[in-house]
Amino acid sequence: MKTLSSSSSHSFNFIHPSNFNYSSSSSSSAFSPSSPSSLSFNKPQNNTPTTTVTQTRNPNPNPKTKKVFFLDVSPLCYEGSNPSLHYFARWLSRFLSPQITQSHPVIAVVDGERGTEYRRNLLPSYKANRIKFTRKLSTGGGGGDGYVGRFHPVISDVLRKCNVPVVKVDGHEADDVVATLAEQVLKKGFRVVIASPDKDFKQLISDNVQIVMPLPELQRWSFYTMRHYRDQYNCDPQSDLSLRSIIGDEVDGVPGIQHLVPSFGRKTALKLIQKHGSLEALLNAAAVRTVGRPYAQDALKKYADYLRRNYEVLALKRDVNVKLYDEWLVERETHNDTIALSALFKYLEESKELKYKLRI
Repeated sequence: MKTLSSSSSHSFNFIHPSNFNYSSSSSSSAFSPSSPSSLSFNKPQNNTPTTTVTQTRNPNPNPKTKKVFFLDVSPLCYEGSNPSLHYFARWLSRFLSPQITQSHPVIAVVDGERGTEYRRNLLPSYKANRIKFTRKLSTGGGGGDGYVGRFHPVISDVLRKCNVPVVKVDGHEADDVVATLAEQVLKKGFRVVIASPDKDFKQLISDNVQIVMPLPELQRWSFYTMRHYRDQYNCDPQSDLSLRSIIGDEVDGVPGIQHLVPSFGRKTALKLIQKHGSLEALLNAAAVRTVGRPYAQDALKKYADYLRRNYEVLALKRDVNVKLYDEWLVERETHNDTIALSALFKYLEESKELKYKLRI
C-alpha cells in the first residue's frame, strides 16, 4: 500500500497501479453471492479505500472521441432526506446502461473523512443541518460519517466489480476531488461528464464539461450542457459561482446578502454580474464608483468581505493532492455489470425481507 500525503494532514490512499488486479475473464471476476470475494455485507469493515482497475480491450483510446464520466456517489445514496441503498442501486443501474455511459471510462468519487472541515472553519453554518443528520445515522463503521460511510464497503465493492475505480481523499469533499481530476482529464484531451444532482458542479460547465443529472420525476438521467445553462440563467457558467456567492445557497447553509439587505435579490445580483462578469470585478468597481442603486452600492461596499467569504466557501478546489492514472482512462469493460448489479439488488431484497421478519 502506498500513501501520498500533502503538506497538510490530508492523505490519499490507493493501491499503486503496479499492484492493480488485472483480469479479462468474466468468469474469473464474476460478482456472485457464492464467491468468496462477493458481497457478504453482514458487517461493513473499516477497509482502506482502494482504487481497482481491470484490463480492457482498448488500452489506447482516442481522447478526441472519448468522454470520461465522474460519478458523485454520496448524493445518490439519499432519496430526498432519506438514506437509501435501493435508491443508489437504481440510479447506478441506469447510469451504467448503454444509453448513458456506454463503455466510456467511469471514475467514482466519495467524500473523504473530515471533508467539510475546511469550509466549516470559514463558515460554521456550512452544511450544518446535513452534518447533524448524518451523525445521527452513523454507527462508527465504514469509510466516512453517516449512512454512506457505514455502507462504503458495499458501495465500493459493487463499483469495483463494474470496473469503476473508487477515489476517496481524506480531508476533502468529493466535489473538490472531481474538480481536480476533471482538470487533469481535460489536459489529456478528453471531455468530461459529471454525474451528480449537485448544483455546485455548474461552475465547471464548459464546451468540454457537462453534467448528467438524475431526474426522479422522470426516472432517468438527463444531460445538462452549456446551452442549457445559458437558457436557464441567461449568463455564462463562469458567472455561476459569483451569482451564488451573492444570493447564497440555502441547501449548503451559505446565507445570501438578502439576509442582510432584503431588497438585494436575485434579479439585482444577476443584472450586476452580467454587467461586470465576476464578483471580484463587481466589488472592485463598487469600491471606486457607483455600480447600482444606493442600497446595492452600500451593500457591496459594506459586505465585500462577507461576499468574498461566500465565494471561497462555494468555490470548488482544484488543487487536491490526487493523481489521475492512465489506467482510469481506458475503455470500461461492461461484462460484469449485469451480474454485479443483480447481486446487489438480491442482497438489498434479502436485507429487506430479513428486516421485515425481525420486525414481526
